[in-house]
Amino acid sequence: MTRRTFSYLAAAAPLLGQYRPIRAAMVGSGHGHAASKAKTLRMMRGQFELLGVCRPNPEEPVLRDQIGELPTLDYAAVLKDPSIEFIAVEGADAAENLEWAQQAIDAGKWVHLDKPPGANLAGLKKLLDEAARRGRIVQMGYQWRYHEGMQAAMEAARRGWLGRVYRFRASIDKPIDAAERKHLAKYRGGMMFSEGCHLIDRATALLGKPTKVTGFIRHHSPIADGLADNSLVVLDYPNAVAEISLAGFDPLGNQHRYVEILGTNGSAKAQPFAPVRLTVELKQAAGPYDAGVQTRVPPGASSGMPYAPDFVEMAGVIREGVKPTYSAEHDLMTQAVLLEACGML
Repeated sequence: MTRRTFSYLAAAAPLLGQYRPIRAAMVGSGHGHAASKAKTLRMMRGQFELLGVCRPNPEEPVLRDQIGELPTLDYAAVLKDPSIEFIAVEGADAAENLEWAQQAIDAGKWVHLDKPPGANLAGLKKLLDEAARRGRIVQMGYQWRYHEGMQAAMEAARRGWLGRVYRFRASIDKPIDAAERKHLAKYRGGMMFSEGCHLIDRATALLGKPTKVTGFIRHHSPIADGLADNSLVVLDYPNAVAEISLAGFDPLGNQHRYVEILGTNGSAKAQPFAPVRLTVELKQAAGPYDAGVQTRVPPGASSGMPYAPDFVEMAGVIREGVKPTYSAEHDLMTQAVLLEACGML
């Protein structure tokens, strides 16, 4: 267990230690985050008891090699079991995930829904409305909501340390194999739909709802599979622009990922994402930062389990009525921006 993960669990322990662990199940196993989230839930034994994984789609992996033995559960039985309060939805297909999440909410469960949350905006609105009616929440699984480097960059922007913010820009490039290409090509937005949603969520969290959304969704590979594998999204705001790019060709793409916020007093850039680093360049000193260029490791950053903060917050919501960091209104607006950017709305 890393220092970062330990600190999350230690901070939550006094709040939640008086309660029994939350009985949880996972539905779906084909999502790229499924194994890591199962590992995290198993590690958080004081707060969650992960009972097993449901695989309504038998073509999805068993995950035994990644997480060890974990019982296979019947989803219909899980939905009927009142002792199971929390369901993490981790299937490979966005449309299936939205359907499984709706079934969980209809059964009165709390839900963690991995990205992207379906491809049907009306379906997502129905899900969120029903969750609110039942006094439940659907927590979206955007990977970098609690990333220390991005949080520090956004704090610098929100506190005015960067001056007036005029641009947000971010990029994810990674090489993808034929099997992943085939899977991602199912949806018109391709890689932007599946991976760029993380960055659109970060842009809307900082700048809000854009006044205009423009997507350049392109297929530039010699492989004739139709996958949108080289894309750019531009979000217009009254006094700022957000630029989000994504491609499937860079052999060293993980090293080149970044989120950068620029203002009239300087910039803050999270790069690389792991290990976490933040580079700040200011004309005039502001907040904790000096004038000039400085690269720092944000407080609490390490190579720990990236999903612990999500589940710590969810435990607080379930047991203590903690207000979620992100509202249903934000999640629905972000999904509308994503679908419009991808030409899927």
